[in-house]
Amino acid sequence: MSQLLPTNYVAPISGAGLGLRRSLLDTLEQSTPDDIQFMEVAPENWINLGGRLGKKFRRYTERFPFVCHGLSLSIGSPAPLNTELLHAIKKLMQEHGIRYYSEHLSYCSDDGQLYDLLPIPFTEEAVDYVAARIQQAQDILGQRIAIENSSYYCAPQQEMSESEFINAVIKKADCALLLDVNNIYVNSINHRYDPFEFLASLPGERTAYIHIAGHYEEAEDLRVDTHGTAVIDPVWALLEKSYALFGVKPTLLERDFNIPPLPELMSELDFIKQRQSQCF
Repeated sequence: MSQLLPTNYVAPISGAGLGLRRSLLDTLEQSTPDDIQFMEVAPENWINLGGRLGKKFRRYTERFPFVCHGLSLSIGSPAPLNTELLHAIKKLMQEHGIRYYSEHLSYCSDDGQLYDLLPIPFTEEAVDYVAARIQQAQDILGQRIAIENSSYYCAPQQEMSESEFINAVIKKADCALLLDVNNIYVNSINHRYDPFEFLASLPGERTAYIHIAGHYEEAEDLRVDTHGTAVIDPVWALLEKSYALFGVKPTLLERDFNIPPLPELMSELDFIKQRQSQCF
């Protein structure tokens, strides 16, 4: 492993954050770090971006702490790891002083992009394979990265539980966890397990930061991870439990579409801040 890797698992951010989409560049222009403590972007959407949008993005990265959350590294893909993308991400992070990088514990490509996040088989072979690719990514970026527990709708070739798989990958790769509490809730409905027991089984001491979001109720026994609605009470309860178990962690509100008026969006962010302050 690279000697540049830090010895801790914590992202160098704090407080409550918001994902920055291009559609929000104008909307959030008057916001300050008192309103939003950090922002997150998908690096694939900002690499080599110039012109007017590039200048606007620069104004944001000069004012706010930023992290990157990847969409297409495809850490579990059978295809070779996309090292060209990793080098482009590293350059973007260096150019804008972006502090951290995370990805999904899933895959989305083989010979080409599949445009969906698909589940990696929960097997010992997959643990070894994925951990080696995470280590390679960490060596290229020169820092420890966080891997997100993903939502999924089937579990092919399952030899161990989802929790056992996540724990094994993180331990073997020596990486951090991006804890997504909405994904825990969605998976708990779809795969019929207790979300609080699952949460407690994760390596909370390695949690770098947390995602929270809304989802779509397709049926009584089916939830779809959309990031297109407001966060519901059972997911807020999981966030509160995560603070109780693991301590207050930086927490990011994800909203990818059906974006509400700014006051409504900021009220959800204030919900996060209130829950964090109650734990001190």
